[in-house]
Amino acid sequence: MIALWKALHIAALSVWCAGLILLPIVIHGYRRSHASRNQAGFTEFRWLTHHAYRLVVTPAAVVAVAAGTVLIFVLEVLDIWLLAKLVVVTGMVLVHAWLGHVIGLAGARRDAYRLPPAGLVLVVLLPLMGAVLWLVLAKPALDEVIALFPEMLREPRGHTIPARLDPL
Repeated sequence: MIALWKALHIAALSVWCAGLILLPIVIHGYRRSHASRNQAGFTEFRWLTHHAYRLVVTPAAVVAVAAGTVLIFVLEVLDIWLLAKLVVVTGMVLVHAWLGHVIGLAGARRDAYRLPPAGLVLVVLLPLMGAVLWLVLAKPALDEVIALFPEMLREPRGHTIPARLDPL
C-alpha cells in the first residue's frame, strides 16, 4: 500500500514539475511571437495556458501534496530534512500561485508584452526542484543548520502534546 502512495506521489510530482516548467516557457514564447498580435493566436494561447493550469497542473499539485501528506503520517516521518523539504515545496506552491496570476492577467488583456516575464520564474523554480530532489534522496542531517537557530527554537518549552485531547 505504501508503494502505491509513493508511486502516486512521484507521478503527480513529476506532472506538477513538468507543468511548472512548461507554462513559463509557453508564456515567454507567446510574449515574443507574432501570434500575440492576432485574435486566433491569442485564443489558442489563452485556451492552452488556462486549461493546462486548471485541468492538469493544479490537480497534479493537489494530488502530490495530498499523497505526500499521507506518506508523512503513514510512515511517521518527522525529520529535519522533511521539514526543510516542506519549506522548499512551499516555495514551489508560491511559484504555482504566481503562474496562475500571470495566466489570469494574460486572459484579462491581450497586450502580452506587458505580462510579467514568466521566463524568469525558471531561475527560482529549477533550484527549488533540485533542492526537493536532493533533500529526498540524501536525507541530510542538517545539524549545522539547526545550530544557527536560537536556543529557544531548538528546545521544547516543557510542554508536551497530549496523546488524546479531552473535549470541553
